Parts: sequence; structure tokens; C-alpha cells
Amino acid sequence: MIKQKPKNTILSIIAIAILLVILELIGRSKIDRYYIRILQYWSIYIIYGASFQLLYGYTGLLSLGHAGLIAIGAYAVGIFTISPATKTMSYILQPPAPFISNVQIPFVPALIIGGVFAALFGLVVAAPALRLGGDYLAIVTMGFAEVIRLLIVNMPSIFNGAMGLRAIPQSATLLMTWSVAIVCLFVMKRFENSTYGRALLAINEDEIGAEALGINVFSNKVKAFVLSSFFAGIGGGLMASVLGTIDPNTFKSTLTYTAVTICVLGGIRSATGVIIASGIYSIMSEFLRVFESPIKIGNFYFSGMPGMRVLVFGIMLLFLMLFRREGLLGSKEFSWDWFFSLFKKKPPKEQEKTVHTDKMGGSL
Repeated sequence: MIKQKPKNTILSIIAIAILLVILELIGRSKIDRYYIRILQYWSIYIIYGASFQLLYGYTGLLSLGHAGLIAIGAYAVGIFTISPATKTMSYILQPPAPFISNVQIPFVPALIIGGVFAALFGLVVAAPALRLGGDYLAIVTMGFAEVIRLLIVNMPSIFNGAMGLRAIPQSATLLMTWSVAIVCLFVMKRFENSTYGRALLAINEDEIGAEALGINVFSNKVKAFVLSSFFAGIGGGLMASVLGTIDPNTFKSTLTYTAVTICVLGGIRSATGVIIASGIYSIMSEFLRVFESPIKIGNFYFSGMPGMRVLVFGIMLLFLMLFRREGLLGSKEFSWDWFFSLFKKKPPKEQEKTVHTDKMGGSL
């Protein structure tokens, strides 16, 4: 496992503590809730991107079922945190099922339960699906996500069908969403730098060679899939709490493509890249809404078109893949040594030449 220097570990802890204090102050300030919501989306997108990165970047598994896993976590949080009275009023199509009608638990246990449910469903899917590979795995997992969405629609006594869930308690504060994102990144990096992580890299590079070395390929793939599913469910639970309302249309395949975009944009093996790409995506998603609204410039009038920002993002990603295929950072990570090197004074070129000449003269 890659070990940090003690000084760098202390600096990281201090930096995280300062960040969390700043976020708490922002959350309690009078800043427009719209901007705080963007910061919350940023942290949730970090979780989406990191969970997908574990599968695709380290294990080489192209899973397109993230939207279904996110939906499981979101609906678990919604069902377990909405009060019984609200469920009775909001379940219009059918009364809520007896085993959920009187259930209400705090947000944090509900969030963990949502992650566990997503992990269990991930395990159920992983057992048969991971025996496939490449495009077949992508197709199977995409179908799984759609099956989850259809089950939500057709089980109104549990999920309230197409009406979705309303009045979900918005317990996820700015500090909480970022704290969970930091924990997610920490656990992911510990896993990736462990024996299991090195086994996953070996499987990604050469599956047959890894198996010849005694690595249990199937078992390690399942572990990665389950851990990725758990954090996808956690991200979904946070999204439900931030939004306060969810329905089956919230979890279309575009949500999976969000995770893919963030992972590819930042770098398929860079946690730092995921953080930067998530920030770009969350900010640009709001900025590009202008393309979906009517625009009038002089005599030119554009009525706007739903989904235009997705098209613009796709074009941006295409250009990135053409000119920088490894993403913004590739596999590079932030380090304190690199940060402090930016402030070190470099000797002038003439001075460097003089020093070099003196050294050569001395050696001769």
C-alpha cells in the first residue's frame, strides 16, 4: 500500500478540517440556496464518479447500470424517512404497504440502509453478469437499471408508482454531503491501494495472466462491483434528501452517463480528476441551461430545446477525447510535495549553467 509521509498526512487532515469548517459557514450563511445546491450536487457527483471509476478505471468493467443503483439508494432514503402521515396522504394510486406505512427512521441509518440495499442488488446482478465481459456486461447492466425503473413504476404500494415520493425530509446539509464524499474518496483510495486494488489493476491489465498468478478474478470483480454499488446507493440517498422529491424519470440512463462523463473527463484513475470534473460538471450543467431556454439576439430567435446541454456536454467531451484521451489528469493525483514545489524559487538559467560548469570542473 502507498504510504504518505506523516507531514503530508497531517497537512491533508488540516486541509480537510478547514474545508469542512468553510462549508459549514457557507451552509449557515445567507447565500442563495441555489448556489448551495450546486455545491451539494458537486459532492454527490464526486460519489457517482468515484464509484464508477472503481469499476471502469481499476477493474476495466464497463457497467451502465449506475442509474438503477442510485435509484435504489434514493427510494430507500425516501421511504424510510417520510413520516407515516405523509405516506398516507401522498400514496394516491394505492395505500402504502403495511411493512412501510408506519416506518420512519433518522436520515443517517436510512442512508446506510440505502447503500446496503444497492450493494445487495449489485451482488445479485454481479454473480451472473460478471461472467460476461465487454459489451455484453454493459448491455446486461443497462437492462438491469431499466428493470429497476420499471419495478418502481409498477409497484405503487411501495414506491408510489409514477407519482414518485414527495416531502422527503431535506436532512442532507452541505457539510454532510461533502463529509460523505470525502469518506467515499478515502475508502476508495484505501481499497485501490490495498492488495485487492493491486489485484484489480492486474486483472485490468491481463486477466489471464492475473489468474495464472493465483488471483481469484471473479471474486475480486464481485468485491469491486459490490463496493461501487454501495457508494452509488449512498449518492442516490443524498440526492433524494437534497431534492426532496423523486420519481422514476429522475433515474433515466442519463444519470449513468453523468457518472461516465465525470470519470472520463477527470481521468479514469485519478481521484483528484474526479473532484475537478465533478465541479466542472455541476457548474456547467447549470450554466448551460441557457441553451434550453428561449434566446433572442437581435432578429435571431432560438426557442430552446430540452436536452441541449447534454448535447453541448457531448461535444465538449468529444473534443477532449480527440486532444487528451487520458482526461484532464489521467492517473495523476494531487500531492503536497508538488504543491510546495510551486513556491520554490528556481535558479536562473545562467546560474544553473555556472553551477553545472563548476561541478564538472571540480569532478575533473
